[in-house]
Amino acid sequence: MSLTAELHEPKPSQPELRSAASVVPPNLARLSGELQRYLIVAVVALLVDLGSLLVLRELVGTSTFVAAALAFVLGLLTNYFLSVAWVFPARNVQSPLLEFVLFATIGIVGLALTELLLFCGSDLLGIDYRLVKLLAVGVVFVWNFGVRKLLLFRTTSVEPLGHASQPATSASNS
Repeated sequence: MSLTAELHEPKPSQPELRSAASVVPPNLARLSGELQRYLIVAVVALLVDLGSLLVLRELVGTSTFVAAALAFVLGLLTNYFLSVAWVFPARNVQSPLLEFVLFATIGIVGLALTELLLFCGSDLLGIDYRLVKLLAVGVVFVWNFGVRKLLLFRTTSVEPLGHASQPATSASNS
């Protein structure tokens, strides 16, 4: 085929071209959207957490571990209310109280990870507590999103702790 023939070959029509969105499975697209929204919520909760930590540690003079725990609680509340309102449309736990207790329990494990990292990094290794906290944020983000998604906000019906399964509900249906 000559160069001029190649230049004048008909181009594929639009329907033949597949967009990236059309090849992404719907479940993966939904998970990606939830992960993006959760990241935004996590940043807001992180700002609440870090801001509280800095105020309590630097201005009030609270110990690092007490300040981190109090700041964690404020960040947890921020994260929960924004997550159920905006991030996760599927709800597997019918009782809001049980849902919050499980959400908080997952977060408490995240707090334990944060405290462990702060102790090891700050007290044992002498690294500035603010830098250690930033490292802990990444570790705890992955833990919190993954476990909360699997136990509380799956799009398939899974009831944690052996409770009877009930269909997941959508925020738009409630």
